[in-house]
Amino acid sequence: MLYREAAPGPGMPDTDVLIVGAGPTGLTLACELARRGVACRLVERADDLFLGSRAKGLQPRTLEVLEILGVADAIRAGGAPFPCFRLYAGSEVRWERSLEEMLGTPMPCASAAVPHPLPWLIPQWRTDQVLRDRFIELGGRVEFSTAVTGLVHDEFGATVTLERADALERVRARFVVGADGGRSIVRKSCGFSFEGETLATETTLIGDAIATGLDGEACHILTRDGAMSSRFSLWNLPGSPLYQFVAALPPEGMPELTLDAVQQLLEARSGRTDIRLSDMRWISVYRINVRMVDRLRKGPVLLAGDAAHVHSSAGGQGLNTGIQDAFNLGWKLAAVVAGAPESLLDTYDEERLPVAARVLGLTSRLHRQDFGPPDGSQPAIHQLDISYRNSSLSVESGDQDAEHHGSLRAGDRAPDGVVRDGARVFELLRRGRFVLLAFGWPDPPELGGVTSATVEGRLEGYDVADGTLVLVRPDGHVGAITRSLAVVQAYLSKLSAR
Repeated sequence: MLYREAAPGPGMPDTDVLIVGAGPTGLTLACELARRGVACRLVERADDLFLGSRAKGLQPRTLEVLEILGVADAIRAGGAPFPCFRLYAGSEVRWERSLEEMLGTPMPCASAAVPHPLPWLIPQWRTDQVLRDRFIELGGRVEFSTAVTGLVHDEFGATVTLERADALERVRARFVVGADGGRSIVRKSCGFSFEGETLATETTLIGDAIATGLDGEACHILTRDGAMSSRFSLWNLPGSPLYQFVAALPPEGMPELTLDAVQQLLEARSGRTDIRLSDMRWISVYRINVRMVDRLRKGPVLLAGDAAHVHSSAGGQGLNTGIQDAFNLGWKLAAVVAGAPESLLDTYDEERLPVAARVLGLTSRLHRQDFGPPDGSQPAIHQLDISYRNSSLSVESGDQDAEHHGSLRAGDRAPDGVVRDGARVFELLRRGRFVLLAFGWPDPPELGGVTSATVEGRLEGYDVADGTLVLVRPDGHVGAITRSLAVVQAYLSKLSAR
C-alpha cells in the first residue's frame, strides 16, 4: 500500500479547503468555493453519489440559492411541483389536500421579489447529480472511495489521513469542513458535542421501487380504513418510474429489508393486492434523532448539514438547511483564504447555529402533528424568513435608523427585483460578489469587488427611501442599510484582505 506524507506545521498546505462528504451540503460548498477560485478537495467514502430519493423537497429559499449557483434550469428540469396528498381507505379515495392544507399555513405568492414561492419535488439523487455536474463544470472533481481515517488539527490547519483501496495519504489542509452526515467522522474526531435524543418509539422504513396499480401523481397515503396511524405512503418521483415508499413502524415491528417483505407490509396496511412493487433500488431504516452541536467551528475545522444537526424529516428542512449552511460558509471561507480576517468565520457559527436550533423545534412540532390538524398557528417551512438581524455582519447606520420605518432590515434575505439596467438582483449575485443597490442615486458608486446598480422608483420588498444604499452579501442576505457611502466602505474594509 502506497503512503504519502504531508508536511506538518505552518508551511504551505496541500489544499486550502478539504471537504468531507459529497452529499448536497458538501457539493454546494464545493461549488461555492470553486466558482471563487479556491483550491479545494472533496472526498467521499462511498463509491458513487447516493442513489436514493431520501430528501426530496427543495424549499423556496433553497431554490433561490441554487439559482444563484447557476443550476436553476437543471433543477427545474429534474423535478416537478409538489403534488397533492391523497388518502385512501382501501381503494376508495377519502380526500385530497394540498401541501398548504396539510401544513395549515399559506405559502408565499409568486412575485418579482419572490420568484420561487413553492417547494419543488426532486429526488435527492438528481439534486446531487446536478450539483456534481456543476462542480465538474467549475473544474472540480469528487474523490470517491476515499475515507477519512484520522484527523488532527492545530492553530495552522489540519492533517487528515485519507484511505483508499490501494493507498494512504496524509493531507495538510488550511481548513476542513465536515459535511459527512449524522455519523460524521470529522465531528467525532474533533470532539464536538452532539447533544439531544433518539425517539425510541418509532422507526421509519424508506426506499425506492417501481409501483404499478396507482393512478395520478400524488403522495398516495394507503390505509385500510382511513386511519393515518397505520399508513403506507408512496410518492411519485418526477421523471422516473420509481416511487418513494415510507412507513413508520414500532422498533419491534420492522420487517426484513427485502422487496417481498415490503410488499407484504403494503398489503397489510392498505388491504390491497392490486398495487405491486418491483425493481427496488434502495431501502433503509432509521430512527429519528434530534441532536445538534453546541458550536460549528473548532479552529480550522467546521461542520455543516447533518454533521452538525439532525432531526425529523417532517417539513422537509434537513437537506435545505445543509445547503444553506454551505452557502453561508462558502463566501466566508473564500474571503479568509484570500486574506480576510479569520474572525469572519466566527460569524458562521453566530448566524447558523440559531437557525439549526429553530429547525429542530419546527421539525419536532411537525413530527408530533403527524399529518393531523394544525395545533394553532403554524411556522413556515419555506425558509424565506431566515434572518441574521442579530449578526455582527448586519449594520444599519444611525441616520438610517431614524428614517427607516419599513420591514426590511440588515440581516434579512434580500428580495429579488429588477434594477435600472434591467438585470435582476439574483442575476447580479451569480457573479459571486457583494451587490450594492443604490436607490435614487443618479449613478451607482464604484467600489472594488462590488457589483453596483441603481434602482429607480420602488422595488418590491425594499421599503427604503431614495438616497439609501443596500449592501447585499454574496449569500443573498442584506449586510448593510445606510445613506452613507462611508458606512459601506467601512463595512467592506473590515472584510478585505489584510
